[in-house]
Amino acid sequence: MKIICNPKSLANKIGITQKAINSKTTLDVLKGIFLSTQENQLKLTGYDLEIGIETFVQAEIVEEGEIVVNSRLFGDIIRKLPDSFVEIETDSENNVYINCVNSRFKIKGDSAKEYPRLPDVQEENLYTIPQDILKNMIKQTVFAISQDQSKHVLMGELLEIENNNISLVAIDGYRLAVKSCELNNIEKSIKVIIPGKALNDINSLLSSEDDVKLGFDDKNAIFIINETRVITRLLEGEFIDYQKLLPREYNTKIKLNTKSLQNSIERASLLSESEKNNLIKLSIRDNAMAITSNTEKGNVYEEVNLELEGDYLDVAFNSRYFIEGLKNIDSEEIFIEFTTNINPCIIKPVDGTKYTYLLLPVRMSSNI
Repeated sequence: MKIICNPKSLANKIGITQKAINSKTTLDVLKGIFLSTQENQLKLTGYDLEIGIETFVQAEIVEEGEIVVNSRLFGDIIRKLPDSFVEIETDSENNVYINCVNSRFKIKGDSAKEYPRLPDVQEENLYTIPQDILKNMIKQTVFAISQDQSKHVLMGELLEIENNNISLVAIDGYRLAVKSCELNNIEKSIKVIIPGKALNDINSLLSSEDDVKLGFDDKNAIFIINETRVITRLLEGEFIDYQKLLPREYNTKIKLNTKSLQNSIERASLLSESEKNNLIKLSIRDNAMAITSNTEKGNVYEEVNLELEGDYLDVAFNSRYFIEGLKNIDSEEIFIEFTTNINPCIIKPVDGTKYTYLLLPVRMSSNI
């Protein structure tokens, strides 16, 4: 193989491909990037057997071929090269020669025959969604994915397509985030569980106003973002029936400014010493809500104006979980609906955006 290309463009594509490489793997070949020529492009592939990424960089193909190179070493070299064209060449012994202006490198590669091939996901009948919409959907839900290895299914998100609607759902046992958007030209219903890591990687690739194409088979999902293909293995198992978790009625409903509430809770949590001790108490009355927290460091009192419908209520929450939900709501004002101080509350945007954040309260004690 012998190719010539721009090192800045190549470095950018290496960075994209590296998202699918697990440096902790015991298989050396999976620590590498698979390089192969294709017409007037160089294809880069990273694959950790769970998620695979293929992307392309424009190149002059002098001689066709393929090779696997160590991802970290190859990326470090290309990023440090002068701003000129780089020539990459291989020989029959899998040596890789990298030449750019006065820089000369010779590194050891691996045979491409040892590299596993990505799953072949059919690219027919793909769904189409604007990048900015998918990016926002992931942003507003992915933070609520479980980090508990014993809850394997909840380490992913439910992607549901039905009745001209696409939804992403994340649950970690303490909160639930659901974001939905309308999607036209839907031919069939889909319900799959996508790993949280894959969604984070996909989110980092979304930047333009172009569309994303996505498709599924029994075991994998494919996302096509411009010239990059992301293929991820789906999680197996039964996702929680989240609709049954959403309260259908309330006894207390408040309307208040999103940013004012977020700022007040952030200040109220400043005295917390640890994640286990970051509790806040909300006391809801006619026109205001008092936010208090008592710790060994001291106590704090905050007050936020609100509009109340229903009963007075005293309830406690984990402040971090509350703040994370508020940060991902774009609406200037929110509704919060409560049934009791031991049942989950529902936070919704006032502007009608299809977003729901459910949060479990914490049982109160006298020292909160």
